[in-house]
Amino acid sequence: VQLQASGGGLAQAGGSLRLSCAASGRTFTSHLMGWFRQALGKEREFVAATSWSGDSTYYADSVKGRFTIARDNSENTLDLQMNGLKPEDTAAYYCAAGAGYAWRYGDPRAYNYWGQGTLVTVSS
Repeated sequence: VQLQASGGGLAQAGGSLRLSCAASGRTFTSHLMGWFRQALGKEREFVAATSWSGDSTYYADSVKGRFTIARDNSENTLDLQMNGLKPEDTAAYYCAAGAGYAWRYGDPRAYNYWGQGTLVTVSS
């Protein structure tokens, strides 16, 4: 079982990046899926999540209105469109999938599977 994140890189403040996460080894169509991030010297924090169907989405206040999460269950992929990037968005971003209840979307313990981080750097 593997989650492979990609799409990180360097962007200027106000710019955009799109992160993608591809799942292999099993399907996650019944799983909560989300993105977390961890900046240097800080704890991992919730960014965004989507219910198994994709009908419900959840965002951290810090990214609401700027980031959009979307999943494609037919392709077993999860995307994060990041617009209006700010220097404080600089972090390693991790995709995750879990069998936990959707209401636990912000709790890392609700996720059983994690991808490797992809680094996002936003310059001012």
